[in-house]
Amino acid sequence: MNINCEILDLRAFLAVLELQGFHRAADQLNMSQPALSRRIQKLEQAIGAPLLERTTRHVAATALGTELVPLVQRMLEEFDGSLFSMRELGAKRGGLVTIACLPTAAFYFLPSVIRQFNQEYPNIRLRILDLTATDALQAVARGEVEFGINIMGSSDSDLVFERLAEDPFVLAAKRDHPLAEKKEVRWEDLEPYPLITVHRSSANRTLLDAALARSNIKLNWFYEVTHLSTSLGLVEAGLGISVLPKMATPQGDHPFLITRSIRNPEISRTIGIVRRRGGTLSPAAEHFMRMLIGAWRQT
Repeated sequence: MNINCEILDLRAFLAVLELQGFHRAADQLNMSQPALSRRIQKLEQAIGAPLLERTTRHVAATALGTELVPLVQRMLEEFDGSLFSMRELGAKRGGLVTIACLPTAAFYFLPSVIRQFNQEYPNIRLRILDLTATDALQAVARGEVEFGINIMGSSDSDLVFERLAEDPFVLAAKRDHPLAEKKEVRWEDLEPYPLITVHRSSANRTLLDAALARSNIKLNWFYEVTHLSTSLGLVEAGLGISVLPKMATPQGDHPFLITRSIRNPEISRTIGIVRRRGGTLSPAAEHFMRMLIGAWRQT
């Protein structure tokens, strides 16, 4: 006797039990509740008996469903393990990964991850589009890239974010600057010095201005630039100080520059991985994304 069911039918069955309801299970599986119900009904028809007991407030496994749970779990574990092995083999053979990345992440953070990835997967090429936050989101939405590294906050229902880290805004100054003597500074400490900031079109500037406005703080800039890297160049030349995300500053000891935390209030941007909802990644992109997440959580 042949039993006709799909892997997704089995995943649906376990999700309903683990999340104790159809609504949460449907959200997790990125499907509608009617589609989820059809999956369960199809599995029950294939088995020939009810697997779930449903009431208006509660979902539980029937006696047969309870017996089936460990078998289904084992089947899915074996399937996922085999699939992972195939993905691993495919990733090592070669491929191309295209991502969209904020320039601030691309400049200092990304190279170390790429180096590690290249050692494990030397045959995989990387195409990195260093774009503004808005352009990067659009590239993900249009399918031009497999995923992006971006500032969280878009309300686009077609995109899914996975939060990675908080990236605080910090002071950047020369080592011989008066503020370098402080372990941390307050916003009012910046007022006597020429301030270098990025243009209002920058998502970082928009986020920073909005957060400061809520605390009735306004920064009086002296130099305005388009790119954060330019602001660091002006700081290094001794023309002023700058406020920028910590990720955009040199990591470790720099011969000319220092960074200091800014308090009262502390302001940060949320960095995350952005993907198309319901989209799938190539094996190579999946490996690269997981390596990025792992490296970020170690920082």
